[in-house]
Amino acid sequence: MNAASSPSRKRWPWVALALVLVVVAGVFIKRPATSAETTEAPEDAAPKPSLTVTVAKPVRSSLPIRLQANGNITAWQEASVGAEVSGLRLASVSVNVGDVVRKGQVLAVFANETTKADSLQSQANLMQAEASFENAKAEADRARSIQDTGALSKSQMAQYLTQEKVARAQWEAAKAAFGATEVRLGNTRVLAPDDGVISARGATVGAVVGAGQELFRMIRQSRMEWRGEVTPSEVGRIRIGQKVQVTAATGLEIDGQVRAIAPSADPQTRNILVFVDLPRHAELKAGTFAKGSFDLGESDSLTVDSQSIVVRDGSNYVFVIDEQNKANQRKVQTGRRVAERVEVLEGLKPEEAVAVQGAGFLNEADLVKVVQ
Repeated sequence: MNAASSPSRKRWPWVALALVLVVVAGVFIKRPATSAETTEAPEDAAPKPSLTVTVAKPVRSSLPIRLQANGNITAWQEASVGAEVSGLRLASVSVNVGDVVRKGQVLAVFANETTKADSLQSQANLMQAEASFENAKAEADRARSIQDTGALSKSQMAQYLTQEKVARAQWEAAKAAFGATEVRLGNTRVLAPDDGVISARGATVGAVVGAGQELFRMIRQSRMEWRGEVTPSEVGRIRIGQKVQVTAATGLEIDGQVRAIAPSADPQTRNILVFVDLPRHAELKAGTFAKGSFDLGESDSLTVDSQSIVVRDGSNYVFVIDEQNKANQRKVQTGRRVAERVEVLEGLKPEEAVAVQGAGFLNEADLVKVVQ
């Protein structure tokens, strides 16, 4: 009896220890988690905004109506300065391309030794012809004084009068010849025909040129004009005297005025030239490209701040912020841009508010925080 119960007594402590461990484990399993042990937020917590933005509603603005065109800057008028003498050598050239000259200024000088000699000879011939005329006139006056006395026959009287006329004609011819040599001598000095700037030079010192050969080309009065090309459908909106803003290749913006409109279109481009007078400016160069903007008045348009326009994939978008402060991406069609305002033609209603600052970082359905 005692021997049989001895193993049972030995197992009881182990069974009791196992029961205690099971009870302790159950307590830990059922114990609620503390705040420090909780790793997940409550399911009903509010989402946080992803970005802070400012919003504004579109406004009605008066924007200018402009017609854009391309063209070239050219000289208002060009003058060709050529040689009026032939067979003479260029002794000196005093101007170069880009030089500003005044009317009557000496541009070049030809060697004038031969011309001076011709002028002196013509002057001598003139003096001789004048002396012959005075002698013939004196003889004719004496003949006329005794004409009524019968001392001279009619044939003698006619001879004296004829000699006077011949001598007068020779004197006049000598004067004309002398004047021609003086003109030729004066033409050895090439003068500027008007105020302007030298745009081309063909004169070379030592060259012997022919009459009519171009030595210089100059832009008269240093005036430039812009020749804009417009289509036949657009030319009807342009008027003489209309203001035009011209932007040169250097970025210079200058105001011009329509002077004339070509009566016919170019046979190749089918465009019509509009001639626009430009004020004098050192940056304007003939032959350069320029853009023009014709002022056609003003019109009211729906506009937004330029920061609201987001360009993605080649299209323009704005982000409309709804009452729940969610961003809705909206594709819009834009028009004119003036300063910081952009015209919206389609895709936006006047009462809708759009994101301004921070719009470029938004995506569809983003939750935002709106600040003033």
